[in-house]
Amino acid sequence: MGRIKLGSDRRRGGSGELGARILKVNHAGENGAVNIYAGQILLARLTAPSLVAELCEFKAHEERHRAVFWAELRRRQRPRCRSYWLCGLGGFVLGVATGALGRQAIAATTVAVERVVLRHLEHQLMMLGGRDKEACEAIASIVTEERQHHDRSACHIAGHGLWSKVLSPLVAASTEAVIWVGMRV
Repeated sequence: MGRIKLGSDRRRGGSGELGARILKVNHAGENGAVNIYAGQILLARLTAPSLVAELCEFKAHEERHRAVFWAELRRRQRPRCRSYWLCGLGGFVLGVATGALGRQAIAATTVAVERVVLRHLEHQLMMLGGRDKEACEAIASIVTEERQHHDRSACHIAGHGLWSKVLSPLVAASTEAVIWVGMRV
């Protein structure tokens, strides 16, 4: 996935505009994450009951992350990303599908999503550093929990099983595509 070019920021009104676009996409992505966990929780009660408490914890973190980005968007008087509801629907469908497949698929999904998200968050912090303090603070406030989601879920994956080989690349590519589209709508 291509990175956001700083030059495109200048055409659209400076670092505040780039920060706002990033925050909108991050907010939509957090809505997707909340709904991934909601779908997984629904099915994990049957397929992976030992993960339900952890999934509920992760969902609560994602709800907080979504609120952080929404508060910053409201402060800037910016609307939600146009992809907000689509991310929520897509997240729920992904959550239900992977929840139905069980523990390994649930964990592989979280690892794949968080790997992409962490890479984007680190890139965003680098791009916005010294240019948009408030956006950087909002982004930095969620990184530790996102890393915990990745690392804790990675512990549930037995070796490099089927779900890591098959599901992870599809989920990672889908996550990249959602971010790419979100930055352009």
